Amino acid sequence: MAEEKKQEMENKRQDVKDTTENRETVVDSEKKKEKKMSKSAIEKAEKKAKQIEGKVELEREYIVPLRKGFLNVPQYRRAKKAVRVLKEFVVRHMNIRDGDRRKVKVNIHLNNELWFRGIKNPLHKIKIKAKKIDGIVYVELADPADYVKFKIAREEKAKAASEVGKKAVKPAKKEKIDADKDKDGVVDVVEEKEDVKAEAEADAKFAKGKVKAGKHTAEGKHTQQVASEKGLK
Repeated sequence: MAEEKKQEMENKRQDVKDTTENRETVVDSEKKKEKKMSKSAIEKAEKKAKQIEGKVELEREYIVPLRKGFLNVPQYRRAKKAVRVLKEFVVRHMNIRDGDRRKVKVNIHLNNELWFRGIKNPLHKIKIKAKKIDGIVYVELADPADYVKFKIAREEKAKAASEVGKKAVKPAKKEKIDADKDKDGVVDVVEEKEDVKAEAEADAKFAKGKVKAGKHTAEGKHTQQVASEKGLK
């Protein structure tokens, strides 16, 4: 009797699960969970950013003079020397006691700004913003241009999308290729090109053979010349 009651209860549960109302509720609950997960991921990213901002030991802005530093080297080394002068300036002014330039991390946009005029003609001075976090100094542009701001905003947007998992992925173009294939698995366009190429090669070979055969036959002027030499004409 107990087993029969259990089976009846299970059958009732299955009947309830199979209803459309139950399915709709399950779908709604899953959507709500996904929204919660995305919100939690965004909140975690914001918390991490706040934690990093909270650990900032020192933050300053400088206008770094570079010209005197790179004038004493050849022209083909000036941009490299400008980067080194910038790091040495930051080491002195941001209290890096070891004097280790490897603790200075230059932002890619700042590096591009120093190099965009070439290795022979770097900038004479540049305005930077330096942040010291756990003994490492991160240096970036203080007043970037509009196109640099656009690049930074685009990178931040892509990073946020990758963290949340909403980064757009382009669909592959395999369906179009599969639709053009025959039973043998070869694309129709490729087959047509190969056929045209084979026909052209066959025509060229036939024409070449015909010309070659004409050269070795005794017809026309060649026969007349041979007959005159033998005295037949």
